[in-house]
Amino acid sequence: MATKEETRAAREARLEELHERLAGAVEQLVTGEDWARALSFATRFRSRSFNNTLLIWAQHQAAFEQGRVDEPFPTHVAGYRQWQGLDRQVVKGQAGYMIFAPVTARFASASPSDPTSWRRLAPREKCKSNEAERSRVVGVKPAYVWDVSQTDGMPIPAAPTPHLLEGQAPEGLWQGLAAQVTAAGFELVQVSDASAIGGANGLTDYMAKTVAVRSDMPDAARVKTLAHELAHVLLHGPDNPEARGHRGVGEVEAESVALMIGAAHGMDTSIYTVPYVSGWASSVKDTSPVEVVKATGERVRRTATGILDRLDTLKVGDGNPSGLGRASLNSATPRRTPRATAPSAENQRARAGEPIVVGRRL
Repeated sequence: MATKEETRAAREARLEELHERLAGAVEQLVTGEDWARALSFATRFRSRSFNNTLLIWAQHQAAFEQGRVDEPFPTHVAGYRQWQGLDRQVVKGQAGYMIFAPVTARFASASPSDPTSWRRLAPREKCKSNEAERSRVVGVKPAYVWDVSQTDGMPIPAAPTPHLLEGQAPEGLWQGLAAQVTAAGFELVQVSDASAIGGANGLTDYMAKTVAVRSDMPDAARVKTLAHELAHVLLHGPDNPEARGHRGVGEVEAESVALMIGAAHGMDTSIYTVPYVSGWASSVKDTSPVEVVKATGERVRRTATGILDRLDTLKVGDGNPSGLGRASLNSATPRRTPRATAPSAENQRARAGEPIVVGRRL
C-alpha cells in the first residue's frame, strides 16, 4: 500500500502533467480554426472552468487522431458513475480525460465576521452548537471524465436544435443583448452605416454612455457586433479595475465573448472572429499570442457565462447530459448560419503599444 508521501508525489506528478497538457492546448489556440473550435466547445461547458474545457478538448482531439473515438469533437462529458446513473457504461479500454477537480474542506467559527477565527474541521468532526460551518476550496486534485462517444447504453434525450434562416439572427437574441446593454446604463443607438462611427461596425463610448451598431449589416452580423460591444461594456469601462491594459487584450476578450455567445446559439462567427483576434493578439508587445489567450480565457468564459445566464433565448446547451444537475438544452451539433463579413483592413491593423481608449470599436 502506498504511503502518504508516495500518494502525494503521484498526485503532484499528475497535476504537472495536466499543466503541460494545458500549455499544449493553449498553443493550439493561436492556429486560428483550432482556437475558434476550442472557444465554441468551452461555451457548451459553461459549468466547467476554462482550463478544464481546454484539457477535455485537447485530450479528445488526441483520442480522435489515435482512432480511439469516432467523433472529432467532444459533446457530453461526465464522470464514470454519472454515466452509470444515466444507464450508460464506459466502453472497456477507453481512457478517461484527466481534469482538475476541486478539493474542499469544512471550516467552523464562533465569530464568522472575523476571518482569522475560522478553524478547519477534521473529516468526521462536527462543529460546536455556537459555531457556523462553511466549505471552501483548499486545492485541486486529478479527476477523470469520459465523453459520450466513449460510452454505450441508453440514448441521451436531445432538445430541438434552433433552425436559423439564412442571414437571420437567433430569435430574441438582439432584444436580450440590448436589454443587458440598457441595464448596464448605456443607450443603444443604431446608426445608418460605418461612416457614422469612424468606419467601425460598432462603437462603445464610455463617456457618453452609448453603444452604437451599424444598421446596414445582416442580422447575424449585427447581433454578433452587439455581443462584442456588450462585452466591452461589462469588461472594459474606466471604472473597472481589471480593464487597465493593452487595447489588443481588450479586443481579444470582447470578440472571444461574441464568439461564445454566437456558438451557444448555433452561430459560426469564426470567419470574422479568427482574423480579427489574431491581429489584436499579435499586437500585444512582449507577450506571445499564446499568453494573451491564456491570460484572457477565464475572464472571457466568466463574462460569456454571465451574459448567457441572463438570456431567455434557446441555446445549443452547456454540454452536460440530462440528469447531471444542469439541464442540457441540446446535444446536437449546432446548425451553422451565414458568417459575418470579414473585418476591414483598418480594424485588422494592430498598433503595438496602444492603450485601451475611451471609445471601443469593433
